[in-house]
Amino acid sequence: MTRVTLLERKGASENRPMSGAHLMATRYLFYSHDGFGLGHVRRNTLIGRAVLNLDPAARVSLVTGLAVRPEWMRRTARMSVHHVAPLLKAKDGSYRNTDAPFEVALRERETDFAELVETERPAVVVVDRHPYGTAGELRRGLELAKKQGAVLVLGLRDVLDEPQVVAEEMGGLGWRDVADIYDDIVVYGRQHFVDHEAEYGLVKRPTYTGWVVEREPSQNVRRNLLVIAAGGGGDGAAVFELGARLLADSPELHGLFAPGPYADMAAVREASDRVAGRSNVTTNSAACGPLFARAEAILCMAGYNSTLEALSTGQRPILMPRRTPRREQAIRASRLAALGLADVVDEGADVAEVAWLLRRPRQLPPNALESAGIDFDGAAHTALRLRELTLARSTR
Repeated sequence: MTRVTLLERKGASENRPMSGAHLMATRYLFYSHDGFGLGHVRRNTLIGRAVLNLDPAARVSLVTGLAVRPEWMRRTARMSVHHVAPLLKAKDGSYRNTDAPFEVALRERETDFAELVETERPAVVVVDRHPYGTAGELRRGLELAKKQGAVLVLGLRDVLDEPQVVAEEMGGLGWRDVADIYDDIVVYGRQHFVDHEAEYGLVKRPTYTGWVVEREPSQNVRRNLLVIAAGGGGDGAAVFELGARLLADSPELHGLFAPGPYADMAAVREASDRVAGRSNVTTNSAACGPLFARAEAILCMAGYNSTLEALSTGQRPILMPRRTPRREQAIRASRLAALGLADVVDEGADVAEVAWLLRRPRQLPPNALESAGIDFDGAAHTALRLRELTLARSTR
């Protein structure tokens, strides 16, 4: 197989050569493995935008393994997007590439990332979730970036998994030397929600910056509109099935299915057709925030993006969390429920019980989020932290 590098591949990278005016710009490189769903690159995109708002001279490069291109992840004059070989996560937790053996795709990722670091010489490198990538492919590029003087930052979401599972992971090769190679670890949440040192045994004291989400306050709410969403959609069949059963049982409701780019669209349309005339399916791969802002009720999974986008509208969502291969969603949902910010149902839930939940007030009381310590300024706070680290490095 003839290999084409990231910098040579037509259409794989939306990067443009740097002009003379860009040579002195502070360059930020964000990497996300994106094996399943949209959460990793969505966070990086929002933080990248916040960096650009904070620093007019900054340039941002997003490196993503996402196999699709959502509308919100697009190149601009100051933000470039680089696509590396996708490694999709299966239900058993393993990864695969649809066009090449796993090892080949992994080596391609490794080379592409290292080449990009060498070419762009970023001042800051931010890696989402896995310190060295899916299977260590970032190590060479990170070591090069460190030699070049870059600030290295690891970004972690609020909930990772069961504490014992994460502690075992952090004791393995995938976390070796993290405290030495990374200058900071940023948690996109708050310590009171999940304390990463106490619960996971995190090897370095992190900086908690708050939740990274694009706020969408409720506006032009449509009466009796139920939005049914599942993030990327790859494992959302049960949510869409429950949504269809709810609509069939509640003739006053109108449903809007938001399946996401990885969903089985035929199955979603079949579910919608069972309540024809009272439901629609959107194929827009943008974030769900604007849809949630118009809804009177929300039924969704409990992934980072969907959950926080729902809460940012002031809604108390009904969450159906995924419980395998990780329990991240179940933990997030249960903690939000304990704070009175969400209701939680499981796959196969009784339709009458869920309908009863829908009849409860779905809008949160004023200041409920603030009282629970939930804030949505994580992107801006993270950008400030990255800027702070960069300035500290430059004055050494």
